Amino acid sequence: MCGIAGLVDPTGAPIDRGVLQAMTAAMAPRGPDADGFFVAPGVGLGHRRLRVIDLSQAGAQPMGNEDGQVQVVFNGEIYNFADLRAELVGHGHTFRSRSDTEVLVHGYEVWGDGVVDRIDGMFAFALWDARKRRLLAARDRMGKKPFYFAQVTRAGLPPLFAFASELKGLLPVPGLDRRISPAGLARYLTYEYVPPPYTILAGAQKLDAGFRLTLEPGGAPQVSRYWDLPFPAEHRPWREEEAAEELRTLLKRAVERRLVSDVPLGAFLSGGIDSSTVVALMAELAGADRMKTFSIGFSDATFDETAHARAVAAQFGTDHHEERISASTLIDTLPDVARFLDEPLGDASIVPTYLLCKFTKQHVTVALSGDGGDELFAGYPTFLADRVAPLFFGLPAAARRLAEQAAARLPAQTGYFSLDFKVNQFLRGGTVSGPRRHQRWLSSFLPEELDRILLPELRDGDPLADVDARAAASPARNDRDRLMDFYARFYLAGDVNVKVDRAAGACGLEVRAPLLDTDLVSFACQLPPGLRLRGLTSKYILKKAMRGRLPDEILDRKKQGFGVPVAAWMRGELAPALRDELAPDKLRREGLFDPGAVGRLVDDHLLGRRDRRKQLWSLFVFERWLATYG
Repeated sequence: MCGIAGLVDPTGAPIDRGVLQAMTAAMAPRGPDADGFFVAPGVGLGHRRLRVIDLSQAGAQPMGNEDGQVQVVFNGEIYNFADLRAELVGHGHTFRSRSDTEVLVHGYEVWGDGVVDRIDGMFAFALWDARKRRLLAARDRMGKKPFYFAQVTRAGLPPLFAFASELKGLLPVPGLDRRISPAGLARYLTYEYVPPPYTILAGAQKLDAGFRLTLEPGGAPQVSRYWDLPFPAEHRPWREEEAAEELRTLLKRAVERRLVSDVPLGAFLSGGIDSSTVVALMAELAGADRMKTFSIGFSDATFDETAHARAVAAQFGTDHHEERISASTLIDTLPDVARFLDEPLGDASIVPTYLLCKFTKQHVTVALSGDGGDELFAGYPTFLADRVAPLFFGLPAAARRLAEQAAARLPAQTGYFSLDFKVNQFLRGGTVSGPRRHQRWLSSFLPEELDRILLPELRDGDPLADVDARAAASPARNDRDRLMDFYARFYLAGDVNVKVDRAAGACGLEVRAPLLDTDLVSFACQLPPGLRLRGLTSKYILKKAMRGRLPDEILDRKKQGFGVPVAAWMRGELAPALRDELAPDKLRREGLFDPGAVGRLVDDHLLGRRDRRKQLWSLFVFERWLATYG
């Protein structure tokens, strides 16, 4: 976990070092151990360092090649750096550090832009070639590390190019257009995050997962994809036992590659199959006596999973650490989250994720997580809903209307995945199909609802067109592969990875996700869909691979996400703050939302008429962001 920033002035004029230092300082929690700068005519690179591999000064950044003509700033880890290093030594290069970063500068000298294709890991980097006065930047294949950039307009001069690991790293740049982007706002309210290339600010963009960016002298930044999910035209007819054995091999290799660290290392443990799989393999590879595991518990029993986490920790004999948090603790944390979350994120689990990272950082600097399993192996409840949706939405319109009327009369409850919430979210899928239906299930606001809450000048077409465009361009060749592609490219990259990166970054913790290993992702793409989801059994092949290695109660338990009781909060402790943030006079002054439409949502929820948790939480988070960064 590090923070990178930089400025490129095509005129070759001196870079304002004070601006570069302010950009880097804005991201100091990402790299609390050191900072570093490289400044030359027309270019400045800044870095905040979290020491993980090669703790010496030799591993400091920016890092250059032998003659200093190539300079790089890097955030993340390259898991195949030892193999690349050996290959580059064979090409005659001399390494001055043990850091994985150094393979980038020497790799660029040998392979040029092709270095991006050779490295494997989680990363975002920017590399300056002084001889060509050229910048190369890239983001990892699954979108684990972020990269924001902007072309800043200047009177009478060509634009200044700026980049940073976080949006707040761009805010010190003079002239940055900080107006709210209508396209970004509409997408935030739809997806609960802002998908690439958009950001919440009109003057900034973000690089998508698996993309590279080049900036040539006198030109505009050019963005292109270098990797995509490798779905085959026809799936290999795997035998179940063969596929399970191959999956175990790949899982073990992925975990092993992520155990390389010069600082203490542990693992998140929720008690679900994904994190439990990672812990089981860590115990096999490193020994339980070296393992620390970490869990967060809730006072609301319907949201609490700690008993399952304890069972797994006991089986493998880990040094288990558990912290139980109350509703008041979660609510008291909201100001901290608003400060580090420089772009609104409507996933309420960011709050306990941050508390988990903060708790974990007290003991270790690196933690492994189970992120990615739900996307790769059809683990979300929506995959099961997709199996029954054609039956329901194929009913006559009159029968569907009766069901909708009955659902509207269900009492509004506040528990985890309550009946009224499940039924009403399911009905939001409508008669569309594929990824668009799934995004309607996940959305806070549907396109037709945006037209009611946004003022006319801020309406920006149909944000779900992004989902349709990706489905059309996807290499997936069947409906179920297209769903996997959708979850990996949207929800995983735009929500899950962002949540973990920002929460961990705020604490100076590095989080590694073995299930997002490139070889493992490629294997999952090659699997016949029936091995991911068999009937109504999700994660079928993963469960088969781990049967006998994990307790049956873990493998067979019902899926439970990292939920937060926001529905109850907003009818209880959080109700006064909700009313204040969404007060009609305040909304009129801001000029973004229709106060009457928002007021009806607030009244629906607080009076118990309807569960409006998703819509109201997204609006609440946005208003908190606006007060902090807008």
